[in-house]
Amino acid sequence: MVIFDCDGVLVDSERLSHQVLVDMLAERGVALGFDEAVELFIGASIGVGMVKVRELLGGHVPDGFLPEMGRRTREAFRAGLTVVPGIVALLDALQRPFCVASNGNHAKVNFTLGHTGLLPRFAGRIFTAEDVAHPKPAPDLFLHAARAMGAEPRHTTVVEDTPTGVTAAKAAGMRAIGYAAMTPAARLHAAGADAVVLTMAEVQALLATDRRGGAP
Repeated sequence: MVIFDCDGVLVDSERLSHQVLVDMLAERGVALGFDEAVELFIGASIGVGMVKVRELLGGHVPDGFLPEMGRRTREAFRAGLTVVPGIVALLDALQRPFCVASNGNHAKVNFTLGHTGLLPRFAGRIFTAEDVAHPKPAPDLFLHAARAMGAEPRHTTVVEDTPTGVTAAKAAGMRAIGYAAMTPAARLHAAGADAVVLTMAEVQALLATDRRGGAP
């Protein structure tokens, strides 16, 4: 089986959502660069992300911050969200079961996949941080997805774009392919990725090789 992360792997949402967060923090007097925001927040669950926001804002998150961030992020997605280049061709060619496991929530995943036309491909096979007690980097979410799909972890490959996700995949005993779109390849390697690539065509090639038994 193949497990895909959602943000940054299926949909090109990371740039949009991080810019919204940078803008909202700036409006509240916190100057955080875009690259700094990516370094700090990419791959984090909503709960972990809000803890970091609270720290940046001096220990208090203003009332309505999270709903406003959700609204503004959805507006940004409606205006500019697209699929990750090459992911449609990869899914079309995939000859094994697959699902999505995201540190986001079901509402966000359903919205982003629905907006980009990918939702029908994952119907009934969407797993999020809301489904487990401990989100990534704990292995719980990936193990939950594997159980639900009837797959053995050692026969499961995870496609992730963050060290958080790679760490979770390796802790679950799964093969991890790191997609270095916004995260430096070195960080994905350091997290334990079995392979690091720059394009979905490379992911597709690795999965095809794996299917023929030519790769671990």
